[in-house]
Amino acid sequence: MRKVFVMVCALAGLSLSGCGPTAFTEGAYDEDVNSTNLLNDKWSESDMQNVVRDLVQSMINHPVISANKTRPTVMVTRLQNKTLEQIDTQSIMDMVRVEIQRGGRVRFVDKEARDDVAEEIEYQQSGTTSSSSKKRMGQQIGADFIVNGRLDSIVQQVGRKKTVYYKVTLNLTNLQTNIIEWSDYKQIRKKFKKRRVGL
Repeated sequence: MRKVFVMVCALAGLSLSGCGPTAFTEGAYDEDVNSTNLLNDKWSESDMQNVVRDLVQSMINHPVISANKTRPTVMVTRLQNKTLEQIDTQSIMDMVRVEIQRGGRVRFVDKEARDDVAEEIEYQQSGTTSSSSKKRMGQQIGADFIVNGRLDSIVQQVGRKKTVYYKVTLNLTNLQTNIIEWSDYKQIRKKFKKRRVGL
């Protein structure tokens, strides 16, 4: 009888431990952050890397950039998110700016830093800094072009099969004329199949 009681207690303990909360407690660095990540059916860093790579290459090869004798000044604005997902579009546009700038063919003005820059110039003009180092109002460089765009998606699901389609469109607009000098898009379609997921 005592052996039966001990076995019942042991089985109960195993049952309780198996039903307890789980968590990801041990990890490792992925040495290749550019490897494809399709862990789930959401927008991923792989999607961002593929989109930015192709669109930036298209932009910098366009004559408005490649044949320009001077380095045009560009301002990156926003990417509209027309999908149903919560996607950090600022991160996408930051990567666009960095990848364009690596080529050295354009220079950028920082829209996000405007308030900080204005505040610092006002501080320097208050008499707290030396006359030789303080910056003056009206000396900033205006942008020649702005880069903006839109992210769209279409999701289709039939039975256990699902496809997720993304299209990212970017535009390079002449600030003086409002003419879109360059525009291109990148399409991605991913296929998934529903299956049971066990612990």
